[in-house]
Amino acid sequence: MATKIKTVFFCQSCGYESSKWMGQCPGCREWNTFVEEVAKPVSKASKSASASGVGLGMLAGGESSPKSLSEIEMNDEDRYDTHIGELNRVLGGGLVKGSLILVGGDPGIGKSTILLQVAGNISRDNKDVLYISGEESLKQIKLRANRIGSFSDSLKFMCETNLSTIEEIITRTKPQVVIIDSIQTMYNEAVSSAPGSVSQVRESTSVLLRIAKSLGISIFIVGHVTKEGQVAGPRVLEHMVDTVLYFEGDRHASYRILRGVKNRFGSTNEIGVFEMQEKGLVEVTNPSEFMLEGRPEDASGSIVTCSVEGTRPLLIEVQALVCRSNFGFPRRQANGTDYNRVNLLMAVLEKRIGLQMGEYDAYVNLAGGMKIAEPSLDLGICLALISSFRNRPIGSEVVAFGEVGLSGEVRSVNMGEARVSEARKLGFKTCIVPSALAGKLKKTFTDIEIVGVSSVADAMKLI
Repeated sequence: MATKIKTVFFCQSCGYESSKWMGQCPGCREWNTFVEEVAKPVSKASKSASASGVGLGMLAGGESSPKSLSEIEMNDEDRYDTHIGELNRVLGGGLVKGSLILVGGDPGIGKSTILLQVAGNISRDNKDVLYISGEESLKQIKLRANRIGSFSDSLKFMCETNLSTIEEIITRTKPQVVIIDSIQTMYNEAVSSAPGSVSQVRESTSVLLRIAKSLGISIFIVGHVTKEGQVAGPRVLEHMVDTVLYFEGDRHASYRILRGVKNRFGSTNEIGVFEMQEKGLVEVTNPSEFMLEGRPEDASGSIVTCSVEGTRPLLIEVQALVCRSNFGFPRRQANGTDYNRVNLLMAVLEKRIGLQMGEYDAYVNLAGGMKIAEPSLDLGICLALISSFRNRPIGSEVVAFGEVGLSGEVRSVNMGEARVSEARKLGFKTCIVPSALAGKLKKTFTDIEIVGVSSVADAMKLI
């Protein structure tokens, strides 16, 4: 008698499982995200392996039994130095032993390059590193490695996509660090669906997570991204790993931004700035100076603002261009910031200070290719729009930051001292800040002018 094939439906966004197809996912409320896959029953061997404690409960020989907090022994996390300062910052101080790290980004952005650099740096510290590629041959990897530099013999390479073979080799050789490039090319024989499918990606990551925790091996996995910029496969993949890193930036430009979206061993939203050169990715130690290179002086519609990414203050130039529209419907465009936020701020300017821009096109750009949605950019965007509309330049030594409300008020933001300190370090003379911060900042900084404003109207009077 033929065995009946059972199929299930998975949501590609959140991993929700259903026995039938649905137009809208009950879990994430996304439309048309369900895909059909063949469900293979779990064998008795797999069940017995799970029952015997071979899983996340068995961490480095521990027992699967409840413990109180006083019984749990905890030491400082062992971290490996990647010898890349920007990457260490994003990881929270280095690579934690036994962690599972997901690295995502657009094709050609530099994911494989930086991981090859990390593998070479760690292997030179007499650490065994295994680089497993499912996309490139060994000769292709060597061509890229020769361009980057020299490598130690502690770094081994392998081309393999069968997860059972990979698990056997990792268990036998026990390297300190493993790099999987990429997770979409791996396949588990216990799952009948094709490589790259929701089931394969989820089950493969589950196996790698068990290896990392049970053997104390740090594992990097590379993930492809969709058109929306998310890692392909279920969103549950991001919940399974310890750290999620995203590469941002234009693949045709020289800069790259590594952003930590999730980190169980450090602060989130930290960024590292790199520049793509002939010999690989080179870290940029002073991103503010890098982002302000080539900034025009005495040009209308340009002002410098300060954003905080994680624990790092970052100076960014905000550019605005306001010109009369040739059509009945004026055009609005935002590059690097939220489009709807720009429309909201323009409505505030029209209502609160009478700036009639209904017949004007407006373009807002964050120079340097940064993508930031922090509210502290509001004051800088408003002043850049006013400067372009009035055609009056703002001083080249002025920095402005603050959140703007619907009533036109300028609200306080966090880490004001760090923002002003960064501006002072780069030679700026004046800081326009919310009035709630001005009193404290004036006492702290005496060699830079602090100007407090309580509303957009007060800020407009300054220019």
